[in-house]
Amino acid sequence: MGKATGFMEYKRQSQLEREPSTRTKDWEDYTKPMTEEEIKQQGARCMDCGVPTCHTGTEINGVTTGCPVYHLIPEWNDLVYQGQWKEALKREHEMNNFPEFTGFACPAPCEGACVLGINEPPVAIRTVERSIIEKGFAEGWVVPEPPTKRTGKKVAIVGSGPAGLAAAAQLNKAGHSVTVFERHDRIGGLLTYGIPEMKLPYEIVERRVNILVEEGIEFVTNTEVGKDYPVADLENDFDSIILCGGATIHRDIPAEGRELKGVHYAMDFLHANTKSLLDSNLEDGNYISAEDKDVIVIGGGDTGTDCLATSVRHNCRSLTQFDIYDKKVDNRDEVGNPWPQYPIIHRIEYGQKEAAAVFGDDPRAYAVMTKKFVGDENGHVKEVHTVNVELTTDENGNRLRKEIPGTEKVWPADLVLLAIGFSGPEQGLIEQLEVETDKRSNVKAEYGKYTTNVEGIFSAGDMRRGQSLIVWAINEGREAARECDRYLMGTTELP
Repeated sequence: MGKATGFMEYKRQSQLEREPSTRTKDWEDYTKPMTEEEIKQQGARCMDCGVPTCHTGTEINGVTTGCPVYHLIPEWNDLVYQGQWKEALKREHEMNNFPEFTGFACPAPCEGACVLGINEPPVAIRTVERSIIEKGFAEGWVVPEPPTKRTGKKVAIVGSGPAGLAAAAQLNKAGHSVTVFERHDRIGGLLTYGIPEMKLPYEIVERRVNILVEEGIEFVTNTEVGKDYPVADLENDFDSIILCGGATIHRDIPAEGRELKGVHYAMDFLHANTKSLLDSNLEDGNYISAEDKDVIVIGGGDTGTDCLATSVRHNCRSLTQFDIYDKKVDNRDEVGNPWPQYPIIHRIEYGQKEAAAVFGDDPRAYAVMTKKFVGDENGHVKEVHTVNVELTTDENGNRLRKEIPGTEKVWPADLVLLAIGFSGPEQGLIEQLEVETDKRSNVKAEYGKYTTNVEGIFSAGDMRRGQSLIVWAINEGREAARECDRYLMGTTELP
């Protein structure tokens, strides 16, 4: 806990942000630092709650609550309050290899499960988490810690997202020689090319990767296993393999006009923008520009929000975000969404704030279903036709969306971005390795064991569980490393 009366004395203050109308003119981190005293006060709000639920991750009704990596949250909140920052950093790293990744980009299910959140704003856990690791880097406390001896075992990890990086870090600590394969030109997976620069700057990913390199991990970029690197070589060159390739097959909208030019997957839009930005500060023109265009973003989640923020920085003409769901309530429904479930409430994220600052209003349109795309004489999208829908239940209890007559609408559109998630992993490498999949097309590997039907091959992260959170990917990467180490050595000391 922090201060015994801290939760009564101090108000919640989450990560400070730069002024929206100003930050949209650059690609820098949209947040700004808080003082040590401000952070200590946030740590002080941690209660002596007896049975903290913030640090034990689980799923209730399909939604994550609590921290999947079992972060020692009350401990490092108290240490920050006491001014023992270096000790707080040690506590962070005990359960999470990359607290900077979660500190910048996790939706903080830990805060949804905070006991204080029953009747007060919860402790600003993610803000404290991020502040600890950033101070650690600033003070030079985060340094390479290579293993003192090697086991002689070699492990290949396919995919360099958070699951792959976590597995690599843990196995390297155990003394194995680890090689991480990444098909793109930079390490990080969706951390690098799926989250925009202003939300998770690449330098945050790169500085951690540099430490992993100094610790002895080998990274091989621009190499797609199964295409550029034969599967036979992978199986012959390594004692074990962990598949962490993510869930990268896009969900689509099977609507009339989907083939029109100007209709893109959100991730293609974000990936190209970040690569061009990092390569040339957008000077090479190798990205999908939203400049002076009427932009429609279809999808109400984080990726859709990232598309808003990116489009605003491109100086788009107009910006609208379709959400298939009704607008959520402002406060938790104590009957349908009780604590400690993650609060399903209306939120205004950074991208919506920025769009409102530029265009004068929140860009979201709720309960909207896309019916068709209409193009011009050149085959380029010019309109999106929609109808409003309401959620109903049939006689068998199945939830259905019913169109509401008279709510049809036509929206001008030069650029449409589909941000409706992913359906599962790509199957090419999975088939070459003859690895079994489940009914959702994910790699079939039991949670907690991570073993596939092929001896010596494991899988973790979105490739195994389906589209999920960064923090779940880190959890699975760490646990898969433990099971891989047990397979290689007969026993393991990894957590």
